[in-house]
Amino acid sequence: MRPGWLPALRLRLAAWIGGTAWEAAAIRQRRFVSNASHELRTPLAVMRTEIDVALSNPDDDVAELRAMAEVVRDNCDRINDLIESLLWLARAEAEREQCLTNAGRTDLGECAAAAVAVARPAVDTMELSLAVSRLPAPVRGDAVLLERAAGNLVENAIRHNVPSGRIWVLTGNDATTSWLVVGNTGSAVDAATVPRLFEPFNRGGEARVGRRGAGLGMSIVRAVCRAHGGQVTARALPGEGGLEVRLEIPVAGPDPLSA
Repeated sequence: MRPGWLPALRLRLAAWIGGTAWEAAAIRQRRFVSNASHELRTPLAVMRTEIDVALSNPDDDVAELRAMAEVVRDNCDRINDLIESLLWLARAEAEREQCLTNAGRTDLGECAAAAVAVARPAVDTMELSLAVSRLPAPVRGDAVLLERAAGNLVENAIRHNVPSGRIWVLTGNDATTSWLVVGNTGSAVDAATVPRLFEPFNRGGEARVGRRGAGLGMSIVRAVCRAHGGQVTARALPGEGGLEVRLEIPVAGPDPLSA
């Protein structure tokens, strides 16, 4: 056997693995762009149809025109939701590459409390039972991104719940990790589908067309966790149904200035 065959083999394997990874990334990117285009085209098509129908019927009364305007407004909201979610996702991915340019000491409990305060009216409307346990969960990171991640989890817990269901929001830390847990009751979730919930434009098996929400909430949560050197996991709950999501980020040590 010729000398130097092992280094040559390693180089070829590295090139093949690198090429395979690049191809997989390209496929994911094309799929993402295709899904984003679909999400934008669908409400635009609905709006165009409603407007064309209204213009073709000059005898429409005020009630019919108002109904058309409401459909157009709802689809404008869908487009706005998608654009806002895409911007959040892009920011989280950029912060991951730039190693958190706006990092500072913050607490997951405070981020969760802000998210709960925003969601309180929706909780009351659905008559949900909300339990919050805020133990210290210090981290070093971008407070705005972390609050957005917490907000997405709380919003999902409301959207996928049932009337008079339950939501729980817990924070805490141990020697190495600060964590945030958000759980909710709801319809039964197939455990096999849970990992796919973090994929872009995935709504947990629900039809895309006509649904509010861009299907990017969990993708944003995952991107924020990765930007902070953490991880996020989810598990389907038996019995009452629903989901529990756990976000973990390295704990922040004591502030040297305060020490």
